[in-house]
Amino acid sequence: MNLFMLAAITTSLMAIGEPPPEDDWLSEMFNGVSPERAAEVAASVAHHPLGSPENPVRADMPAGQQAYLARLRCADGRRPRFEREGSFGDGPYGMIMDGYRVECPGSQPATSTIFMDMYHPDHVETQAPAGFTIVP
Repeated sequence: MNLFMLAAITTSLMAIGEPPPEDDWLSEMFNGVSPERAAEVAASVAHHPLGSPENPVRADMPAGQQAYLARLRCADGRRPRFEREGSFGDGPYGMIMDGYRVECPGSQPATSTIFMDMYHPDHVETQAPAGFTIVP
């Protein structure tokens, strides 16, 4: 079965209220990583730096990624500039990660890449990667 057919079937089932199979990665992409699975993976990757490919920042879709990055502050307290670099393959949650180039001119780190996983419904990250702070 090709990807488009699988997407059509999953979308149709969702539209008529039938739950898709629990282990279906496509339904997880539409519905997000379950809170139980997210907590389990988060605990296993916590020893890696936040924002690294091994421990991406969790967010709720592109709007959540943008909101998180807008709350980041450089070491000097200023807002960083950021731009999406692209997709970087599967992360520890089994979903595709995005990488954002984050720039803090005149501060340290001057340039870094922050990796994010946008498949976490309602999740709002409260921690900042090393070298940054975050405002509420």
